[in-house]
Amino acid sequence: MLNGAFLVRENRFRARVRLNGEEVAAHVPNSGRLTELLSPNRLVLLAEARSPHRVTDYDLLMVCLPHTLVSIDARLPNHLFAEAVEAGALQEFEDYSVARREVSYGDSRLDFLLEADAIGRACLVEVKSVTLVQDAVGRFPDAVTERGRRHLRELARAALEGKRTAVVFIIQRPDAMAFGPHDESDPDFGVVLREVAASGVEVHAYTCEVSRARVKVAERVPVLLADSGESAMESAV
Repeated sequence: MLNGAFLVRENRFRARVRLNGEEVAAHVPNSGRLTELLSPNRLVLLAEARSPHRVTDYDLLMVCLPHTLVSIDARLPNHLFAEAVEAGALQEFEDYSVARREVSYGDSRLDFLLEADAIGRACLVEVKSVTLVQDAVGRFPDAVTERGRRHLRELARAALEGKRTAVVFIIQRPDAMAFGPHDESDPDFGVVLREVAASGVEVHAYTCEVSRARVKVAERVPVLLADSGESAMESAV
């Protein structure tokens, strides 16, 4: 990992960074706003990724906050989830293994089909990347996500057909004590998440251990699905 200083985000997937005294372009592998993380002169960690087919020579992968490292690579959570499932590290999926990825269902492609020989019941899973933490609560999304709402509705439809379904939020930092929808950014997502949870879709959230060397799923945290202004409640799973 290379130390750099964030300068400006030119568009959703490209940033300018000061590296070794020079300004360079870096790919930002995350379409979220990230405004609470990418502030001018903040220390960021880059990985060199030179290729004839790339526009930039670096990936911006982590942000160094005063108290913690945050992984912002939205490509990573699917890998982290699959790794944890195969290792038997997630109690909620300890009897399962990954059967397929990118599973077509309805009008969407869901991230995983898990299978469990011991109990004979498959599980459809959609994984979401979380980087925003407010007052020790991980929040998703940080921008409007019509695609995210569509995935939730497909999971709910599968649940009504008797299938086990789950949406899993991977918080790519260790400093969250709970998770909840970010109604400020996308109130409709929060409405749909609460509806599908009530209809049988499981909602799980996990923090990550983040270091320069690696990122891995750490522990499950409570999911708070109370509407704004109500007392927090943990979702039934």
